[in-house]
Amino acid sequence: MKRHSETASAFREGMTGVLLAGAFACLPGIVTAQTQQAAERDEFFWLGEINKASIVINSEEGLLDTELAPEIGKALETVIANGNAPDAERPGTVITFEPLLIEQGGVEVTLIHAGRSSQDMHATYRAAMLRDGMLTLAQQLNTTATTLVDLAAQHVDTIVPNYTNGVAAQPNSYAHYLLGHAAGLDRDAQRIREAFERIDRSAMGTTVLNGTSWPLNRQRMADYLGFAGVVDNAYDASQISSMDQPAEVGQIVTSIALHTGNFVEDVMTQYAQSRPWILLEEGGDNTYVSSAMPQKRNPGILNSARSDASQAIALALGPVWQTHNITPGMSDPKDTDENAAIIDAGIGALSRLDRVLKALRVNPERALEELNSDWTASQEVADILMRDHGLPFREGHHVASEIVGYARAQGIGPLDFPYAEAQRIYAETVEGTDFPQELPMSEDQFRAALDPVAIVRNRATSGGPQPAEVERMLTQARDRIASQDQWITEKRDHIQKSLASLNDDFSALLTR
Repeated sequence: MKRHSETASAFREGMTGVLLAGAFACLPGIVTAQTQQAAERDEFFWLGEINKASIVINSEEGLLDTELAPEIGKALETVIANGNAPDAERPGTVITFEPLLIEQGGVEVTLIHAGRSSQDMHATYRAAMLRDGMLTLAQQLNTTATTLVDLAAQHVDTIVPNYTNGVAAQPNSYAHYLLGHAAGLDRDAQRIREAFERIDRSAMGTTVLNGTSWPLNRQRMADYLGFAGVVDNAYDASQISSMDQPAEVGQIVTSIALHTGNFVEDVMTQYAQSRPWILLEEGGDNTYVSSAMPQKRNPGILNSARSDASQAIALALGPVWQTHNITPGMSDPKDTDENAAIIDAGIGALSRLDRVLKALRVNPERALEELNSDWTASQEVADILMRDHGLPFREGHHVASEIVGYARAQGIGPLDFPYAEAQRIYAETVEGTDFPQELPMSEDQFRAALDPVAIVRNRATSGGPQPAEVERMLTQARDRIASQDQWITEKRDHIQKSLASLNDDFSALLTR
């Protein structure tokens, strides 16, 4: 059986070339869970389950001689046992699986092929494998989101600068900032659940593209294989939806990778300062010393996380390029190992992001010093002039801008700015207008307007960084994660119970 790493390598060489070179070189140990699951539920496994279901259903519904069914079942059981032996071949296509079945039970075993085709069988196991992969991706997403929310809970009162256009913009609670990123991951979780419902459909019984004259029980087959339902339109089943599925999975992985990269780049921008307010715990592969410059602590884990995200996007684009400009139903975007590699890359990016979050060390005092070294609180002056004193915002903005321009030219920080200069600048700015000609803010009000901690604490809008709102959002974020965990458990349990029911009925058939 092909392994993900081997197929991913071939995919890189054959389709995307140097863009994907070394795509998994920096992911040791990260994709173990998904790879292990794929080995347990690979194409060979699902062909076995499909054949079991065909024997049970068709023999009970009069489409297969009940006297032949046990012997055909025993032949299938032998093929599966041989494939499960250590280092055994596990054929993953109908045309390579069926000869082994014939070898064990004679040509009569092909009586179970009534109304079937490699088209609907392959479409079904591809959906089943993507379904398993999406649940593993959802689990890692929840693990990373939990780490993110837990970190936010530790920093409700930590006030830091936030940046727009790469420039320090406003003070914010670090918890509020992190919960913003958690909201992005929650949308990725929503996308997984929505896509899962579309993937969780059985194509069995649609044959090539227009069904069959055999009265197959499609819903019972879907039930045995753990699907929520069937793909309704027989043409859609293997010609359209089976091409949509990997492209949609790639879109989800792309979104996850973008969220990962955005967070890492924001940390990198700040980390580049000579005195950053956020650092990485040293040790392991979090940081490494420059080979030439002993003072440097290069952010190795940030570099790796960014690279993981980029590689995930490169792989995720594969099905789009492969599906582009081909006729319906072609096999180009359907390779199971290549599509599993996309999911593995998404899991890898999230796993690395989880490690980044656990390695972050925030210095609240340095963050506050950074805020007070620049005029990130200046918008509050304009807001107070409008809210409390009736000055139009643009006029108040002009006053604040003039104060900032003068302060920077004179090298004066907000903590040291003379109140008398603020009065002078205000008067000069509004001169000749109908607005109050003297600064209506007292010195205490002026000082409070430039206090980053007070600004955050006094925010009044829903969804803001004030402690009460942050605590509310923390609770909701944890509730969403718990709900997602429950959803994952329910879906996995449903699949397991369905397969267990199939195997119970198949075992009973063998003893008839």
